[in-house]
Amino acid sequence: YLRRTHMAGSGSDGTEDSDSSAEREPTNSSESDGNMPKRQRLTRASTRLSQSSQDTPDLKRTADHDESPPLTPTGNAPSSESELDISSPNASHDESQAKDQANRDSDKDLSHRPKRRRCHETYNFNMKCPTPGCNSLGHLTGKHERHFAVSGCPLYHNLSADECKVKAISREKHEEEVKAQEESNSRHATRHQTPSSKQTRYKEQVAEMRKGRNSGPQKEQKEKHMEHRQTHGNTREPLLENITSEYDLELFRKAQARASEDLEKLRIQGQITEGSNMIKTILFGRYELDTWYHSPYPEEYARLGRLYVCEFCLKYMKSQTILRRHMAKCVWKHPPGDEVYRKGAISVFEVDGKKNKIYCQNLCLLAKLFLDHKTLYYDVEPFLFYVMTEADNTGCHLVGYFSKEKNSFLNYNVSCILTMPQYMRQGFGKMLIDFSYLLSKVEEKVGSPERPLSDLGLISYRSYWKEVLLRYMCNFQGKEISIKEISQETAVNPVDIVSTLQSLQMLKYWKGKHLVLKRQDLIDEWKAKEIKRGNSNKTIDPSSLKWTPPKGT
Repeated sequence: YLRRTHMAGSGSDGTEDSDSSAEREPTNSSESDGNMPKRQRLTRASTRLSQSSQDTPDLKRTADHDESPPLTPTGNAPSSESELDISSPNASHDESQAKDQANRDSDKDLSHRPKRRRCHETYNFNMKCPTPGCNSLGHLTGKHERHFAVSGCPLYHNLSADECKVKAISREKHEEEVKAQEESNSRHATRHQTPSSKQTRYKEQVAEMRKGRNSGPQKEQKEKHMEHRQTHGNTREPLLENITSEYDLELFRKAQARASEDLEKLRIQGQITEGSNMIKTILFGRYELDTWYHSPYPEEYARLGRLYVCEFCLKYMKSQTILRRHMAKCVWKHPPGDEVYRKGAISVFEVDGKKNKIYCQNLCLLAKLFLDHKTLYYDVEPFLFYVMTEADNTGCHLVGYFSKEKNSFLNYNVSCILTMPQYMRQGFGKMLIDFSYLLSKVEEKVGSPERPLSDLGLISYRSYWKEVLLRYMCNFQGKEISIKEISQETAVNPVDIVSTLQSLQMLKYWKGKHLVLKRQDLIDEWKAKEIKRGNSNKTIDPSSLKWTPPKGT
């Protein structure tokens, strides 16, 4: 093999490439002696090039300067002879000698050849585990060399990488014994099989090991647990020793390792990315909210586990200190855009995705933490966002929002709708839905939400449609009811009206006609709820709307 010089793997700017320098071929000590001839690795191309170099002095000098093989597009040294093109000024062998030399080289141990490194492996090595003080080495399962999430971090679970490997070997051995025992039992199985003597002894051993699980930790152990908690806080798992029996603790450790292994398989298959589902909580105003789903925040923020969001401009930050400094300088007290509705403390702002792109993108990222069926993140320009807020002496706080296409060919009046978790089950969801249909009435259109609806969205819409129909039935004084007339008055799509009537068992097919039944029991039940609710402020007042339909944008 060629001896690598200090220029091997260097780029055009004179800096040394880390990957290629770390994978240089080993140099034989006998070849470094100046009295010993250098061993050359030749190919046909290099032989022809060396022969032509005798007639071309400039090419010969170039070969003298560059003895190392060129880098491949991946940044690593080539790994096959077809990629090598080495020229030597002293090479004067013919093709047969070159073939013999190449054959001798191919018989050597392939471990001396530089190995390629895949792009995703290089990316993973640049990532770090979020646990403080962890170097990302080892894995809770004991089967992987590195980890990138808390679920596979030995340090977080108060273990070392070697301890995880030992536990993995012990678990595998135990599983093999259990499997062999099950196979033996299956061969001799009977309909009324009694436990074998070995099974009986194992059951007695388990009962003996579990005797001390209710004794609880002693005073010294409690102090040790408290000290560990005060030192590491939430960055480490609490100490679990002496809390339960060794048998139950080992069962828990097995379950942890199995869950970590499942996550690792999903990561390798590409079904989840590094850092996905890592945002567990967000600090939003005076609330700390637990997230429900994954949102594609930038990786450096998603790995933190907790995100700090300004409740007015929706900017996301890494720490509470940064949030505190931002709030001292942030001049926003309400969403951007025009205030199109106000009654009491409730306001609705119309925000154009084209004019306020960053705000709308941050709003979509925030909403994805609590919505499952949402795909809009960055392409917000074709949408209008109607943001509902509740005002106090500190500003207008985000309650919820819905987005709407500026030009919808299917007359969708809602593309995405969300009520923030701290305001759920308080009537704000119906207010948002009612407001969307109020805009449809002003536009003189019939509206419907875009499908598919989330689970909570479907529940909210069905409840709203039921309330609208029962109110219409209660106030109706005529003899014949037309679904078309109901649709024109309420702006609800006829398909949604029919599906709601069917769910309420108020639609019947009789003698070739569809009849709408006026169920008085449902109407009386709705009246009782309205009386009990009283004059609630959780209703939309059409007279408080100051809005004209936007023209073509």
